[in-house]
Amino acid sequence: MNRLLLVAAIALVSFHVSAQAQELTLQECVKIALDNNLTVKRSVYNVESYRVSFMTAKGNFLPTLNLNGSGSQNSGRNLNPVTYQYIQAVTQTVNPSLTGSLLLFNGLKNQLTYRQNKTYISAADLDLQKAKNDVIITVVTNYTTVILNKELYENAKFQLNSSNQTLERIKKQVAAGALPKTNELNQEATVATNETNLVTQENSYNLALLTLKQSMQVPASNQFEVVIPKITVEDMTINENTDEIYAISKKTLPQVNSALLKVDAAQYAVRAARASYYPRLSFGYAAVSNYNSASDRARYATTKAYTQQTIGYVGGDPSMPVTTSVPQQTLISDSYHVSTQLTDNLYKNISLSLSIPILNGFQTRTGVQQAIINRELANITVKETENTLRQAIETAYNNAVSAAKTYAAAVKQVNASEEAYRMTTLRFDNGAANFVEYQISANDLFTAKSTLSRAKFDFILKKKILEFYEGKSIEY
Repeated sequence: MNRLLLVAAIALVSFHVSAQAQELTLQECVKIALDNNLTVKRSVYNVESYRVSFMTAKGNFLPTLNLNGSGSQNSGRNLNPVTYQYIQAVTQTVNPSLTGSLLLFNGLKNQLTYRQNKTYISAADLDLQKAKNDVIITVVTNYTTVILNKELYENAKFQLNSSNQTLERIKKQVAAGALPKTNELNQEATVATNETNLVTQENSYNLALLTLKQSMQVPASNQFEVVIPKITVEDMTINENTDEIYAISKKTLPQVNSALLKVDAAQYAVRAARASYYPRLSFGYAAVSNYNSASDRARYATTKAYTQQTIGYVGGDPSMPVTTSVPQQTLISDSYHVSTQLTDNLYKNISLSLSIPILNGFQTRTGVQQAIINRELANITVKETENTLRQAIETAYNNAVSAAKTYAAAVKQVNASEEAYRMTTLRFDNGAANFVEYQISANDLFTAKSTLSRAKFDFILKKKILEFYEGKSIEY
């Protein structure tokens, strides 16, 4: 009775949890994982960082233009920038300027840097896809493990139910005197063993579900169940060999292409570093003006007419004045305003600047050498990536072939165990077989079915991973 209550409680709790939890498909689990995964988010920002660098490389082709201005108040002896005379006064000054430059030639360094950053963006996009693929593989593996453990859990419940039914039948036979009491006790021990196995399988299922949640980066308190798809093993054949799959994966998977693009970017970096050996030619332009309050007074213009102006007297006699001709002046404005001063004092300049590198402390030389080293490291990364990919494909291929053989053997084992169990059950019911024979047959059948479940999901997962290397999407 206590065992029956335990089983009922387990079933009730499982039903209650399932009733409250939502069901998620594989695609939904993958989407949640991709949205939450921090590595994917980091890769997204890495792409954006390269895009910002690319904008900087594009901006290097544009001219620079800067508007500057300053204002000050001066007291005491200071220079009037309009008349270039020193005065003793309190003055205010304004000094605006507009300057700019345009790079005409620097050994094509800007062009090479532009191509380098553009290549890095393409490589970063592929790295982002690689990060997403890693998440997908992890989620698919954990999702499949959940399905497997759920099926094993259902098998354990079926086994417990079957053993309980057998116990009830044996009790009736013992009560009727057809079987000894030891058979009943042995069957009760079997039921207890199956109850323990049920709890173990439930724990394995819960652990697999927790692992899936962790790979999706959702809290363990987030209740959901996975949708059990209709999974059948339709095709046991693996048509391509490892070399063919590797050739396909090099073209379809992002990691090798990303490594190759980084080699191209490193080569552009070498050429850009060598461009520092070439002269640099720049075009410059400037417009500068100023205003000074000391000059902000009435202005006069000199005309061609002259007037006589007394400058003294001979012997101090007023009747004998000394005169001189003074040009007449006409009032232009009563004040020399800011806008007028800035217009009149405008200074413009254009220039060409040529810089020829001769000696700069080996900075250019070391820059080129470091760029060459980075290029060689990028080449090594390509080889490492190719070797890693090839080894992963070889391992996946061997695993898939082995899983196919294991599954085929497990199917034969289940067929044989089912027939043996059927015949043993008939003999046991008719008294031709003892309890030990019956129990061994039942255990063999349960073990065979559990082995078949593991073999089926293992083969399906291994083949899906192999198909992934062929550029196919993983779907159930």
